[in-house]
Order: sequence, then structure tokens, then C-alpha cells
Amino acid sequence: MVNHKGVKAVEWEFTWIAGQDNDAPWVRPGARYHEIRRAVATDEAAYVLSWTVAEEQWLRNRALMRQVIGSFTVGGMTSWNLLALPPLPEEFVRGLLAPLGDRVTVRVPGSRDRAGLLAALPDAEIVLGDWTGALVMDAEAVRAAPRLAFVQQPSVGVDGHDLDALAAAGVPLANTPGVSAVAVAEWCLAATLALLRKLAAADAAVRAGEWPQQSLQPHELRGRRVGVVGYGPIGAGCAEMFRALGCEVSYWTRTPRSDPGFTDLDTLVSTSDVVVVVIALSAQTRGLVDPGRMKQGALLVNGARGGVVDQKALVAALSEGRLGGAALDVFDVEPLPAGDPLRDLPNVLLSPHVAGVTAESTGRLLTVTLDNLAAAVEGREVDGVLNGVEPVISRKFAQ
Repeated sequence: MVNHKGVKAVEWEFTWIAGQDNDAPWVRPGARYHEIRRAVATDEAAYVLSWTVAEEQWLRNRALMRQVIGSFTVGGMTSWNLLALPPLPEEFVRGLLAPLGDRVTVRVPGSRDRAGLLAALPDAEIVLGDWTGALVMDAEAVRAAPRLAFVQQPSVGVDGHDLDALAAAGVPLANTPGVSAVAVAEWCLAATLALLRKLAAADAAVRAGEWPQQSLQPHELRGRRVGVVGYGPIGAGCAEMFRALGCEVSYWTRTPRSDPGFTDLDTLVSTSDVVVVVIALSAQTRGLVDPGRMKQGALLVNGARGGVVDQKALVAALSEGRLGGAALDVFDVEPLPAGDPLRDLPNVLLSPHVAGVTAESTGRLLTVTLDNLAAAVEGREVDGVLNGVEPVISRKFAQ
């Protein structure tokens, strides 16, 4: 490969068994050794850098060994090519990534479309993902990135990325678990209260010159049965907040638990006064929650992804008066298209996918993202890997 400073390099690893005639005094005949070699060429000279350790030492601490070989530099060779996909101005992105210094060379696609993404991928070693899901690392994108070593998604959701294709290519993908848990849980609680107390209808009526003290008929939250679908950091946060206000809380997650709060999904959906959906979207959870199975007058609150709830069934249940209302931060198509029937339903609170977007959560997101990127380029384990690939990032040098 040729990096931005004109240094050409090839790196390879192999294991060998020492023979009887080896001259190195520290080598034991018959023992296995792991070796990393880096061939480097500049305009002025050529070098071969080598690092050899006993195989058992390599297996015991591969991260350290890779970090040591990574410290061998010639002309700034260790700068990583980082392709940044967030929908932000280029100079702003560079400013956010400035703490990484010259350890990375930051690039952005020439255009924010599929063609721009594919054109930028051949040289990319690290991809910083797009939280909007417009630019994703699907199977075709993975094939277009032969040097790709790591994908950092700056969000909890990883919609659109092909985790299997990345795993097959040996590329770990990490997200930022937990950074928005408080924000989303608070939104779910606030949205539930807004529906029960009919805050939006009250506000609209007063602005229109009305004074509907007797006709609004709001309800209290205390004592309600609340069912939480999904029990990661967000679901656990929801359970804690609703319990603190006197609710009877149960939850469902894909991994059964002995906790008395755990219940089966059908029972949760059919018996809860409020169903709170905060589970990740996947092939297994698409269409998981059927509003048609909810109890008469119940509320649905979706802070997960639109596809987890059957949106057509939701519109039908709301239109027919079987549900008392819904609060939606997410939709099948975003932004919500003009003419979507959800726009015309009076008992629906609509939100533009901002449940997890607060100043505090954004600060946590930036910290976690920068820490993981720094770990990646320094040979340390990254956090939050979702696709089962080893969390120590290795470069893929190519001629």
C-alpha cells in the first residue's frame, strides 16, 4: 500500500518451528515462534522490520505484540486511513476527530450517496459510520473495502450494516452501547405521561381559545401495568423509572430470565396498560409487536425502531379506537412521509427520532467513539463489538 506520505509497506505474519541449526542464541530447537515482518520502502531506502516471539507468548498477549510491531514507523507509516460517514460538514468532522492527531488521516466521501461511498472505500482502513443509516456497510460495501479493519458505528443501532459480511471479512463492528439509555428512557416516560395527561390536546385547546377542564378526562400513571419490550440498558432504565412512579412493571427480552419481572411476550402485550418498545431491530424482531393484540384502551410507546412494531396494524388499532393512544419517535420510513395516516390521528404523539439526542448523550457518544478509535489505532481492545470478531484491530496491508 501507499499511504498519504508516500511510504510503501507490506506486513505479514507467520509461525515457524526452530531447526537445530538456528544461530539465534535465544531460539530453542523444535519450539514454535510467531513472527511479524513489515517491509517498508521510501524513495530513499528500504527496510525490513521484524518482531519474533515464542508462540505461547504471542497467544497470551497478541494485543501487546501487535502494538509493539505497530510502533515501528518509517516516515509516519502508522497513520490509518479513516473514512468518516456522519452527515456533518467535513471541517466539523475533522474537528471532532482532532484528538486522534496524526494517527489517522481523515477522509469523507466525495458525495453522500451510494456511488460516493463505494468510491471512497478501497483505501479505507477504519470506517466511522453514519447514524442516519443512509450510508451503510452492506455486503457490497464490504467487498469494496479490501483494507477495511474496523467499523465504529456512532450510535446504538446498527441498521443496514451486514454484520455477517463484516465478520466473514474479519472486520469487527462496534457500536456505542448505553450512551443514550437515560435519554431514551426519560423520553418514554415523558411520552407516556403526555398521553395519559393529554398534554398536547390541552395545549392546542387553550391556544384555540378553549378551556376544556371537564372534557379532557386525563388519567394518572401510578398503579398502571407497564410492559417493557427489550431489556438492555434502555429497557432497564425504563423499568427503573416507571417503578419509581408506582407502576407494576414487567419486561420481555429474547433471553429468558428467572427474574420475577420477566414475562412472555404474548402476556406482556395483551395485559399491559402501557407497552414500551425499546428492543433493537433485527430480522428476528421485525414486526415483533402487533398492536392488534394489545388490550382495549392501552397505550403504545415506541422508542426503538419503526420496524419492530407493525405500523399498519397500529394505524388500524388507533383508527378503530382499540388503543388509547401512541407515542412514536421512530417510523417505518423516516422522515415520516407526507400523507402518512399517522399524521392525521389525534391520539398520536409524533417525534422526529430524537429520543436519544440530548446534549448529555451526545457528549457520552463522542467520548465513547473517540476512545474506541484511539484503542483501534493503538492496538488495544475496542469495546462494543457486535459481530463476534476479535476486538483487537489488525491492519490489512496490500501491495
